[in-house]
Amino acid sequence: MGGVRTRPQQPSPSAGAPRLASPADAGHVGRLLDDFNREFGEPTPGPEWLAARTAELLAEGDTAVLLAGPGPDAVAVVRLRKALWSDALECYLAELYVAPAMRGRGLGRALLAAAIDHARATGAAYMELGTGEQDVAARGLYESFGFSNREGGPGGPINYYYELELATSPKGHIHGA
Repeated sequence: MGGVRTRPQQPSPSAGAPRLASPADAGHVGRLLDDFNREFGEPTPGPEWLAARTAELLAEGDTAVLLAGPGPDAVAVVRLRKALWSDALECYLAELYVAPAMRGRGLGRALLAAAIDHARATGAAYMELGTGEQDVAARGLYESFGFSNREGGPGGPINYYYELELATSPKGHIHGA
């Protein structure tokens, strides 16, 4: 097809359409998030710790996790909080990961669409996220949904995302040990 790339179709129902995770899914979430960090050379506290933390966050109610794929093989973590400038919610897409063997099948696209739908349904006015410059595939996916790294639209100045690690103890550390 000479370099022309078409958009992946939505996954078939047998492929495991996106669904909200329950506390019973915490083990799957922990495994996927651990795989995510390992794939990209990031520290991880391990799947068991991530599973326990996921169960805790789900119980608190300001975090939603969506899963997709038969394994499941893809995960999205959505964090919601009250907005400062309106009575709506703010939504942060904290994580979106598709296992390497399942990429190119539309799971990431379906998962992102489901995360956006969930955020809207819970009253979020907008969704924000961060991704690395080198993650061209993720950036392409986000931009295809209308996400922009330009303030006020395509012609605006570039938005920057900054981070500073504050925790020093394993318990408070973002990535564990």
